[in-house]
Amino acid sequence: MTAATDTLTSRLKPEEKQHRLGDLLVSMGKLSARDLERAVSAQAEAGGLLPAVLINLGLVSELDVAEAQARLLGLPFVAAEEFPSLTPEVKGLQPDFLRTNHVYPLQLDESGLTVAMAAPDDAFILKALELATGLTIYPCAAVASDIERALASGDEAVDAEEEPGFEADAGDFVEHLKDLASEAPVIRLVNQVIGRVIDLRASDIHLEPFDDGLHVRYRVDGVIYVAEVVSSQLSAAVNSRVKLMAHLDIAERRLPQDGRIKTRVKGRELDLRVSTVPTVHGESVVMRVLDRSSVRYSLEAMGFAPDNLEHFNQLLARPHGILLITGPTGSGKTTTLYTALSKLDSTAHKIITVEEPVEYQLEGINQIQVHPQIGLTFASALRSILRQDPDIIMIGEMRDGETAQIAVQSALTGHLVLSTLHTNTAAGAIVRLQDMGIEPYLITSSVNGVISQRLVRRLCEHCKSAYAPDPSLVVSSGLQRIGLNPAQLFRAVGCEHCRRTGYDGRCGIHELLVLDDSMRRGILDGLDASALHAKATASGMHTLYEDGLRKVADGVTSLDELLRVTQDHADV
Repeated sequence: MTAATDTLTSRLKPEEKQHRLGDLLVSMGKLSARDLERAVSAQAEAGGLLPAVLINLGLVSELDVAEAQARLLGLPFVAAEEFPSLTPEVKGLQPDFLRTNHVYPLQLDESGLTVAMAAPDDAFILKALELATGLTIYPCAAVASDIERALASGDEAVDAEEEPGFEADAGDFVEHLKDLASEAPVIRLVNQVIGRVIDLRASDIHLEPFDDGLHVRYRVDGVIYVAEVVSSQLSAAVNSRVKLMAHLDIAERRLPQDGRIKTRVKGRELDLRVSTVPTVHGESVVMRVLDRSSVRYSLEAMGFAPDNLEHFNQLLARPHGILLITGPTGSGKTTTLYTALSKLDSTAHKIITVEEPVEYQLEGINQIQVHPQIGLTFASALRSILRQDPDIIMIGEMRDGETAQIAVQSALTGHLVLSTLHTNTAAGAIVRLQDMGIEPYLITSSVNGVISQRLVRRLCEHCKSAYAPDPSLVVSSGLQRIGLNPAQLFRAVGCEHCRRTGYDGRCGIHELLVLDDSMRRGILDGLDASALHAKATASGMHTLYEDGLRKVADGVTSLDELLRVTQDHADV
């Protein structure tokens, strides 16, 4: 009695269907052939269904899989906004069965029952629906999370009706929001807000609701700028439009949500990571721009001084050990990691990364996205990938002692491990590892070096202004102390090229701590971060501030900008 299309696909074995689905995703441009091979390998190692593996690895979205599944089976695809606000009442259908099997009733008429299913080719579920209802079943493909949300909102509506005095108008409000978010002026406004990141070279878009409206702000070269204020009447519609684009639940306004938007603006593919949080005035939305082009820079172009670059390359060339990159959020740690990985020969080495999230996909490198909600944490992923015979492992961030312990064990057993830590100085990373429970003798045996970095804004080449520094400034700034006595320095002015800021782009400043015998003795002697920092500088390490002074003397940045970024490091 099931009215599912009896195609060749419906008669294939489950594993054959999965491979057909993978091939179809490749042909649709949702997945590369190389990524499909990686996913098939991961499935062979860890088990599970291929679609789930593809989604868990962050290679495709639930929506991509559902649309491909519909095309493969020759069935209609139903988007969340096409679900009816009121489900048809069907005798014999139990809510628990619908929730467990991701089934949502769409329409009941004389011909039978049309349902949305996350697995529309599952013969057992289709047979169960037939037996329970006595009806002909017409399956459609849909996204599992959309079905879950629709069923949950239906349960809430029933609860509301049963509770006296409660007006069950939440569904109407959501529909109203969807209507507003789909209006041309709102779509045009959101497209303009997103499109402006191209001209501004912004790294983040902030949509912040206040009493007077929705404040739109952009972070450019690490500094926040106010762009415009959208009227409060449009605030909810704009946020809802962004949430729809990111495949988030627009009905959920009380809890934080995370999503992703992939769109094309002015001929460029834009990838945005979306985060929403509730505030007293409404939902605050931040969109982080993930610019793939930022990882194509060479280390030289990122601001590495020749001596630091030489030492960094030497550390990357070592066959085993840990190399850490430290700094606060937004200091470019991930970009440095990706650039370092792209510099390594992925054809001669097996390179595996564990990240949350996978921000950029790198050619020839196996990238794993952690999913703590299903138990795939940094630590559990690391334990598994050690059986994958890697040469080089990149850990997005060392967050806990268990991850740090596995990283140390990996380094001691012949792997090169790259990772990041949130510490203010290179020496502070050593103490942080000790705080995580790593014994000093293990640190000295496994850690090769630590690089701490910040980002300073580059002076605009079109308008920067030269001036002769006062001799007292050369002394007080520390320039003279590190052997620099420039005849001229430069200050920011501002022009149309840099939007009157005086700066255009950013570059890194670095301090690179190499664990030599002297440093190892200091760690074993229990020296604190300050004493280790002093020992490293005595051995020739340039501090963040000193590396910045070299860029000030070269006219790359201004002394004011350096002090803004390193005021807690300017120990002059």
